[in-house]
Amino acid sequence: MAGVIVSLVAGTCFAGGCIPGAFDDGCGTGAKPALAASDEEGRPSRIAINHDDFDARYVGRLTDGRQFFLTTPFLPGKDGSDINQDFMAVYLFDRDGRFLEAKIDELNVPDSLDGAEVEQVYQARLKELGEVTFGRIEVEPFAVTRFGAEFGLIAQAPEDLDDIWWVTAEPGNYMAFAAPWDCGIYDT
Repeated sequence: MAGVIVSLVAGTCFAGGCIPGAFDDGCGTGAKPALAASDEEGRPSRIAINHDDFDARYVGRLTDGRQFFLTTPFLPGKDGSDINQDFMAVYLFDRDGRFLEAKIDELNVPDSLDGAEVEQVYQARLKELGEVTFGRIEVEPFAVTRFGAEFGLIAQAPEDLDDIWWVTAEPGNYMAFAAPWDCGIYDT
């Protein structure tokens, strides 16, 4: 992901930053939540993920304060195949955003699941979590290895002088976060 990516995610993101006032959290105003931060070199210690109607529709908190991210990572098809290997992952974090555990299941289906089937699996996983409140989370990047692949919100250092730090949802690179880390929005 060399260079600057320009995108419009729900009309709020441009050139890796935020439109001032797009969210109620101070995003783009210079006001940073306490946990969305990076070290001096730019590697984030925490990233924010705002709840939305797309890839972040299942983020929030459990009744005990733990944070969760329920998502569907995938391994792209191999050897010219367009059939992905799909997974259902629940990532849990403590109330301060420290990674606790990953529960990852392979979705064993001959082809990709249709929307109704995916929603049923999501609802089953949500029920296992108990009562949840959907909303913004602030969590640390992490990586775990399962099924021979790295899963998680993985921090990626710049590859050259024109590049920037990224945190990507892997496998599948289906959500990409860049500074400012407190914005909570992502590129797809």
